[in-house]
Amino acid sequence: MTEYERSRTMPAPPEHVFDRAADVGRLESWLPDALHVEAGELPAVTVHEDRTDEDTPAVLRARPEQMRLEWGTREQGGYAGWLQVAGLGGGASEVTLHLSFFDAGHDPGEGPVGDALDTSLRRLEEQVRLRVDDAAD
Repeated sequence: MTEYERSRTMPAPPEHVFDRAADVGRLESWLPDALHVEAGELPAVTVHEDRTDEDTPAVLRARPEQMRLEWGTREQGGYAGWLQVAGLGGGASEVTLHLSFFDAGHDPGEGPVGDALDTSLRRLEEQVRLRVDDAAD
């Protein structure tokens, strides 16, 4: 098993960050460009990965009381991950993304995964800033 994790501070209360991250209709606004999520009857989703051009049955669970998203493959058990939002006080939050690959065939490697995690956190921060700016108008 290989695990990866990245964190980033965001300029918004944890509730705002979690609401944006957990919005199934907006997942693609912060996920890596190569991943596309189609919601079925939640928690069931299908993930399309451009790199392999495959659709994978997966699950996505939002746990608002814990400010946590959890996901993973349904049948193959190839990977799982979570996003955790924690309040820092003063209207800021820390978001942590964690990925676990149980099958080496699903693991693209440290460089690509690290880049994808960093990019996803940056894109989520952009989405959070848009929401905060919209709320201020």
